[in-house]
Amino acid sequence: MTNLEKNRVAKDVVVKEIRGKLDRAKSIVLVNARGLTVEQDTLLRKTLRQAGGIDYKVYKNTMISRAIEGTNFAGLDEYLAGPTAAAFSYEDATAAAAQVSKHLKAMPKLEFKACAIDGTVYDAAATKEIAEIPPREVLLSRLLGSFKSPMASFARVVNAIAEEKGSGKPSPEPESTEAA
Repeated sequence: MTNLEKNRVAKDVVVKEIRGKLDRAKSIVLVNARGLTVEQDTLLRKTLRQAGGIDYKVYKNTMISRAIEGTNFAGLDEYLAGPTAAAFSYEDATAAAAQVSKHLKAMPKLEFKACAIDGTVYDAAATKEIAEIPPREVLLSRLLGSFKSPMASFARVVNAIAEEKGSGKPSPEPESTEAA
């Protein structure tokens, strides 16, 4: 096998690796990590790995471009300029953006390029906003709480009426707004 063939096989392996991650990913966040120190990059990788369900790796733009071709993530191609690191989120679509966002202040050289969620591509500014969205579990609990609150209030009113009627006390008459 010639060097050219070996090189082509090696590239195909990388493209297949990225494609495999894309097949499982709910979202992908592209970042420019140029200028990060080795310690900062290591900390970022470790944090993303510990967050669970997030893979972070630096790839050549041509490899990412070949891998996203024909997928829901193809719109990211226009953001593949300069050094690119990709964070693949497998469980929560906003997790990768949120985790990277936590490091933006401490690592000023780190910046969002773009992200894609369910086939929709967002630029850097929109990715920052997406990073602020609470995790799915928090949103669901807030929604449940908003459903539960009116029902609980209604139950308290019904219970209070039942207790009044059960005690034999007359219900208070509504106050008249007419002058006597």
